[in-house]
Amino acid sequence: MAAGTYPARAMVLRKTKLGETDLIVTLLAEDGRLLKAVAKGARKPSSSFAARLDVFCEVDLLLVRGKSLDIVKEARLVNAHRGVREDVEHAAAAAPVVDLVARLAQPDLESPRLFAVTSAVLSAMERTDASAALALCAAHLLKAFSFAGFRPSFDRCVVCGSRIDLAGASALSGAISFSPAEGGVACSGCLLFSDSRRIQADVLNHANRLLHATFAEIAATPESRRLTFEVLHLCQAWVREHVGSRLKSLEFLFTCGLF
Repeated sequence: MAAGTYPARAMVLRKTKLGETDLIVTLLAEDGRLLKAVAKGARKPSSSFAARLDVFCEVDLLLVRGKSLDIVKEARLVNAHRGVREDVEHAAAAAPVVDLVARLAQPDLESPRLFAVTSAVLSAMERTDASAALALCAAHLLKAFSFAGFRPSFDRCVVCGSRIDLAGASALSGAISFSPAEGGVACSGCLLFSDSRRIQADVLNHANRLLHATFAEIAATPESRRLTFEVLHLCQAWVREHVGSRLKSLEFLFTCGLF
């Protein structure tokens, strides 16, 4: 292998047009690092890169180190995740997954679990209907927060650490204080925070289940879309607080009318 050339397995998170025919691709490497590279001529109809460097695709790449951005020399498709890419509802449900990962991943920070969980959730989405894909999206966002060090607490008070009975509160249709800034729920005996709001216990119970369950378990027993959308709204508040932005792909989910 020539000096300055290196291989990488990666997932395509974003594509940005460059010049008349080139693309800048934002990638999640298998070791969890964020990569950006130029695919020259990728927008030409005759280019072999066109189908291999689409969003959600997993690819084996040969990259050449450049002065500012590396250059894609070769690309071999490993998993196209066609079941996600070729259905508008599945694609909309999967978009927040890659949107968040592109914000959490860092060029010099390895996080292999981030790649593994993202690849796994896209594969799980391909085998489910749109409603379950939404629940899988919410589960991935919560798990990705955890890997990045922003794990929300749903069943223990962030002030005193006491356990909160989510199941019991859900049965009584109760509500619990939740603060994104402080990291999660607060029990009734602790001081409320300025950004606290009352969240129905069944929503927090669903969020806690999504955080801890496997993707197979979630796909097998999805909850109502109402609960899933409420959890996705919590995720958006979490992103604003801990990432410092909002996910446009989530805003699209809330307003598109597809679900």
